[in-house]
Amino acid sequence: MPSIRDIVGYVETNDWAFTQGHRLCPGCNAPMVANWATLAAKSLGYEPVVGAATGCLEVSSTIYPFTSWNVPYIHNAFENVAATISGAESAYRSLLNRGKIKNDKIKFIAFAGDGGTYDIGLQSLSGAIERGHDFVYILYDNEGYMNTGNQRSGSTPIGADSTTEPVGKAISGKLQLKKSIVDIIAGHEGVYAATAVTSEPWDFIRKMQSALEFKGPAFISILAPCVRFWRIPDDSGPEVTKLAVETKYWPLWEYNMGVYKVTKKPKIFKPVKDYVTKLGRYNKLMKRPDANEILEELQNYVDAKWDRLLALEEITKDKPIRTKI
Repeated sequence: MPSIRDIVGYVETNDWAFTQGHRLCPGCNAPMVANWATLAAKSLGYEPVVGAATGCLEVSSTIYPFTSWNVPYIHNAFENVAATISGAESAYRSLLNRGKIKNDKIKFIAFAGDGGTYDIGLQSLSGAIERGHDFVYILYDNEGYMNTGNQRSGSTPIGADSTTEPVGKAISGKLQLKKSIVDIIAGHEGVYAATAVTSEPWDFIRKMQSALEFKGPAFISILAPCVRFWRIPDDSGPEVTKLAVETKYWPLWEYNMGVYKVTKKPKIFKPVKDYVTKLGRYNKLMKRPDANEILEELQNYVDAKWDRLLALEEITKDKPIRTKI
């Protein structure tokens, strides 16, 4: 795979696939995700074809008659980007097999937020993965329906303040733990799946390269803060995701056909409270009498998840990575 130096050289001499002119909020981390993902594809010599579900990234980058996408692109409904990209991939594979297309360096990439992935688009995504389509699905996880005003999603963490589950006297914000989406995807077996954060661009690009080279469905979930509804400074997104890794809130790991690998192991972990108190969306929670109880539940959860990951890595470390089911 290309080295970091090769990728930097590519950036200096080529056009970006995702360009300037979008209307995403100042400090939004989603443009980084789009840039890095398509850069990884081009650095490997692939021509990306992009699909995007309705959401922040889509509505802010394709305001008719303008677009920030410098590659073939299709917008589809909130719930069906996986179906759309798998249909495009099937058509391409058919044309390639029949000799109608000679270019075998086209790669299909889907982008969606957490609402279109954890919730409304999960059935479409699961079906596309089970059928074995060759595509990469990128989830930019900002932990809520941010495009429509900070409604809670299956990704919203416990205790977070949202417009549909606000912190107040009656309830302590989101009552449920965050859905473990990467574990759900890994449960499909014949897949590459990974987590990433915007504070670790080279980790993400390496995983993106692995996903592109994987022959079949691949999935990467990258924590990408919404500065507006997380209520953090515009320039603090990567800093916050770094803290998410250091507190075990968002471990960095990958799953490749049955083999687990933790890709970053901090020497010293910080308490999850350090992460939570950095985010303004937890300010109201911290004023409640049950705040410490909720934080203890979250700490126990992230500790158990981390221990489980280490155990899975240990169990599978000597297993050969399968090439097929």
